[in-house]
Amino acid sequence: MNVVVIGCGRFGAELASRLYQKGHQISVVDQTATAFDNLDPDFRGRVIEGDVLSQDMLHRAGIEHADGVAAVTSSDTLNAVVGHIARSIYHVPSVIVRNYDPAWRPMHETFGLQIVSSTSWGAQRVEDMLFRPDIRPVFSAGNGEIEVYEFVVPERWNGRQLNELLPDLPCGVVALTRAGRAFLPDCDVTLQTDDVVHFSTTLEGVQALHRL
Repeated sequence: MNVVVIGCGRFGAELASRLYQKGHQISVVDQTATAFDNLDPDFRGRVIEGDVLSQDMLHRAGIEHADGVAAVTSSDTLNAVVGHIARSIYHVPSVIVRNYDPAWRPMHETFGLQIVSSTSWGAQRVEDMLFRPDIRPVFSAGNGEIEVYEFVVPERWNGRQLNELLPDLPCGVVALTRAGRAFLPDCDVTLQTDDVVHFSTTLEGVQALHRL
């Protein structure tokens, strides 16, 4: 893929380096030359210094032929504008923007952009690890509004039914793994100690399950 990364702070540099290591063609744009020092020493993609909103700069980065654009500066307004330009003017198939300050998320949502909110996502991960160590998140959709969790059935739940574990909660069972073999269970399946249940739910749903 040809990918243009806008912003070469720690976030953008890590993203660009990871994509380059996977064999993608990467162009990184930043208005500060020293920002490129954040890149991995082995990075051999293109680095372009200048105004990221300049049409000439975007052309030099190859946005007309880009398969993806990631606007990941620390400016939410800049990310929103670049993302909107990439999608509406250059029709880039995949456009992702970083949300730095959660207060600005409504603006990104107004543009209809695909958002990654590192602050909101990271705070929720820490909360999960602090207060729900027995119910582990394994996949996050969007910015954590819906997640897939992993729960290992304790001995005290041996012989109980799955529908007792998840009664009237906003969640869906993804899979049940028993003795290394996964299957799609019925709601009345009898649980066994050390069964692994994967289910999707909201933050409110997992809080209710944790209380149960």
